[in-house]
Amino acid sequence: MTNIERLRLETKGITLTPDELSVYLLEEGITDPNTEYDASSNTAKRKIYSAALAILNSVANNPTLMKSYKQDDIAVSDFADSLQNRIDQLERKIRTMTINESDHGSNTFMLFGN
Repeated sequence: MTNIERLRLETKGITLTPDELSVYLLEEGITDPNTEYDASSNTAKRKIYSAALAILNSVANNPTLMKSYKQDDIAVSDFADSLQNRIDQLERKIRTMTINESDHGSNTFMLFGN
């Protein structure tokens, strides 16, 4: 699976062109979206999640999508709330992931005070 395919999995239901997806990946430091995705790398996961978060924020900036819709007997409401909940969930997930260059180091957190 490539990085762009992994990003598509994370953003199912949002239709973007491969070029648009590539821009989001490039902004996160993935210069070739067609390289193999490394599922064991926390750095790779963070980059994919961060790109997905940027996509969701772009969707949230589109006010025409924030309306409630009703077609026949089906109503779509609370889209903005659901979208914001997913954005918050992704932000929490990114913050709690370990930041480690080697991806295999310790999970020790150190706080040094003045």
